[in-house]
Amino acid sequence: MLSKTLLAAALAAVSASALAQPPAASPPPFEARPVAKLAEPWAIAFLPDGRMLVSEKKGKLKLVTQDGKIGEISGTPAVDYGGQGGFGDVVPHPKFADNGFIYFSYAEAGEGDKRGAAVARARLSLDDKGGGALSDSKVIWRQEPKLDGRGHYGHRIAFAPDGHLFISSGERQHFDPAQDMKSNLGKIVRLNDDGSLPKDNPFAEQGGVAAQVWSLGHRNPLGIAFDAKGQLWNIEMGPKGGDELNRVERGHNYGYPIVSNGDHYDGKDIPDHHTRPEFHAPALSWTPVISPGGFIIYSGSQLPDWKGDGLIAGLSSKALVRVEFDGSTVKEAARYDMGVRIREVEQGPDGAIWLLEDQMNGTGGRLLKLTPKA
Repeated sequence: MLSKTLLAAALAAVSASALAQPPAASPPPFEARPVAKLAEPWAIAFLPDGRMLVSEKKGKLKLVTQDGKIGEISGTPAVDYGGQGGFGDVVPHPKFADNGFIYFSYAEAGEGDKRGAAVARARLSLDDKGGGALSDSKVIWRQEPKLDGRGHYGHRIAFAPDGHLFISSGERQHFDPAQDMKSNLGKIVRLNDDGSLPKDNPFAEQGGVAAQVWSLGHRNPLGIAFDAKGQLWNIEMGPKGGDELNRVERGHNYGYPIVSNGDHYDGKDIPDHHTRPEFHAPALSWTPVISPGGFIIYSGSQLPDWKGDGLIAGLSSKALVRVEFDGSTVKEAARYDMGVRIREVEQGPDGAIWLLEDQMNGTGGRLLKLTPKA
């Protein structure tokens, strides 16, 4: 039988094996071409005709062609802009061509200097002048409760292959809500496409907001994506160290703030995941951090060697980070220096990769198209 000391060492070794060892910056196999400049852009979504919806944090939604022409979409809601808050993600319904629905997230003001994320559904009508309008807008989900501060909204949106709607919800820099089942903060939630509750959610019998929850114990999940087998993955910012890539399982608890592979910003220790095996440990974690933004799993053909790999927009790392999957294990394969904070990564209909720069202090950010080097 292993002694406590040897067992602790073995557990530490296992935990360390999941830590990403940052590779040297890799020579990119792509060329990056600036296409347009926008005001604090946050998310990209492609429409069936190849044009893009691009959200801007102050509350605007743009329609952008692949050659850089920019139009305006009217009818967006008032947003609570500031800090990490504002207009967030935008995603078309999987059957957009039939129903015209898009989904979008944003920071919504409440009473008494409190706020929280909301997700709404609306119909998008496009005009012949390069713009369009939203109508029949309806909020289908809100973070509960609204809290003070302007951080950790998360509010990324993804549709599962079976049509269910998944939303990532940050813990709003308040720590404990991530473990509180009377709150939907620090969770990944699963809804029907109209915002109603699936009867087979893991905590449906508890009622209230717990019935929304798919997984819990998350900090600031800023990217969610399904792989070709329908498995959900999420990327989230850790505290001081410990950014995480998680294989998201039904009903699992990922431990924050009880455990993390990072520490509090004031230097106080947070126990690592290996100390509490009842919590689901990340498939990969980063210290130093990469500060992840958007996240996709590539399925295109322009960069065939990347097919099935994860692509992560790096903020403080100023990089596009590529990870390779092997079942439930993941490793960082390459890090491409972009020279500027990258907020979003998206795959175009032809397999090209599109990025949004994240410029600070209210300045613009470019839309970049990545194509293979000749």
